Amino acid sequence: MKTATLPPVRVLPEFRAEIQSLLGHGETLSEFLETSVRDSVQRRRNQQEFIRRGLASLENAQLTDSYVEADVLLARLERKLTDARASISANSV
Repeated sequence: MKTATLPPVRVLPEFRAEIQSLLGHGETLSEFLETSVRDSVQRRRNQQEFIRRGLASLENAQLTDSYVEADVLLARLERKLTDARASISANSV
């Protein structure tokens, strides 16, 4: 498959210097930019999927008239967080 280039990005010289100072050993500016773009694309995909699932859940709740009260949900999440913290503490001993 033939490759393509992304449009050039204009930045202040100070910002370019900062980026270059953070490059890993042997890493090029082009590699850094490609990785950054790939990470951003994945983050946006994740956001879109999160929104899609949330809207589907809302639609399902409206169709079934089945909702969970906020305080009940927060209590469940708090319990999960407490359990996870306890598990981490137990495993680190």
